Amino acid sequence: MKKLLVVSDPPAAPGYLPRLRYLCDYLVRKGCDVTLLTEAYEPLLFEHTYPIETIRMYSGGTLDWFIKTIWTLLTDWHNRVFARKALSVLHSGYDAVLCTAFSDFPLGAAQRIAKHLNVPLICDIRDLDEQVEDSRYQYKHQSRWLMPFRKVYRAIHIRRRNQVLRAANAITTVSPWHAEFIKQFNPNVHIVYNGFDEKQFYPKNIPTNPFTVTYIGSLFEWQQPALEKVRQAITETGLPIRLEVHTPNKEPIEYQQMGDVIRKSSIMIVLTAAHTHGMLTTKFYEALGCEKPILCVPSDKGALAELIAYTHAGIATDDIEAIKAFITEQYKAWKQNGFTRQATRHRNEFTREAQYDQFYRTHL
Repeated sequence: MKKLLVVSDPPAAPGYLPRLRYLCDYLVRKGCDVTLLTEAYEPLLFEHTYPIETIRMYSGGTLDWFIKTIWTLLTDWHNRVFARKALSVLHSGYDAVLCTAFSDFPLGAAQRIAKHLNVPLICDIRDLDEQVEDSRYQYKHQSRWLMPFRKVYRAIHIRRRNQVLRAANAITTVSPWHAEFIKQFNPNVHIVYNGFDEKQFYPKNIPTNPFTVTYIGSLFEWQQPALEKVRQAITETGLPIRLEVHTPNKEPIEYQQMGDVIRKSSIMIVLTAAHTHGMLTTKFYEALGCEKPILCVPSDKGALAELIAYTHAGIATDDIEAIKAFITEQYKAWKQNGFTRQATRHRNEFTREAQYDQFYRTHL
């Protein structure tokens, strides 16, 4: 039995980092002894069969957060102190440290812990600052007066992240673009797609009314033009179509209900932009799992467009006439059947079970 320490940034509701949770669940099913170590942020209400160690780093006050953020920029306080506190409560005997993250925290802490325990470090990189210009992925709104600070913040965290990636024994990441980018620091990189949970995201023919085009997820400023193009296309079809937008702050959906919402939708929207790289949103996989037609606007002309074509999951396009034609085609199918269903290919390659089988065979 392998004893694994999984280190993660704090999972938050409603999804509680699906990639993290399903990976831990899968490793337990394979017979691994898993401990999850994360920062205390909010109550963790998801079911789990493995122990979770949480470490509180902030008191909750704005002043405390500000002082510690500045001190982190100067001294890497967040990673240093988190690692020190973790080592004071952890037991020995781990076979490896696995860190899943999107920035330099908790990568730096995981590296310190793995070095102290004298075990391999496996990094799982979910996102990269460089995947969107000027880190616009991290910020929903751009404030000019903050930009100089953000550039310094970004540069420091990228440098610290890269130091850890160079030292890691192995790395997994989420797309071909991410893998190629990371290879400049470490050649031992493997792709583990986010995938979908086949128990929750499965196809089912549910007659619904009206015809509904749905977007689910965070909505960043750089995604707004694409959403407006979809809105314009719907209007220009002249068809009685409902557009639903569910964001975490407006009309949120409980994670347990996500599959039902997708199955009852007629088309699922995925929003990208020309300056994004390798962003294979989880909502793409969940729509693929439910075999719902995917409308990706615009085409990223990269990994996402290629996956949509490979799986025959829908369309990725910048052209409003193509968007209108796709919506109209799906509307006709809905009028005939009462529901929509996309005849996908290679769907089973992207279940989380299949992806984590690959991870386990490669790294453990």
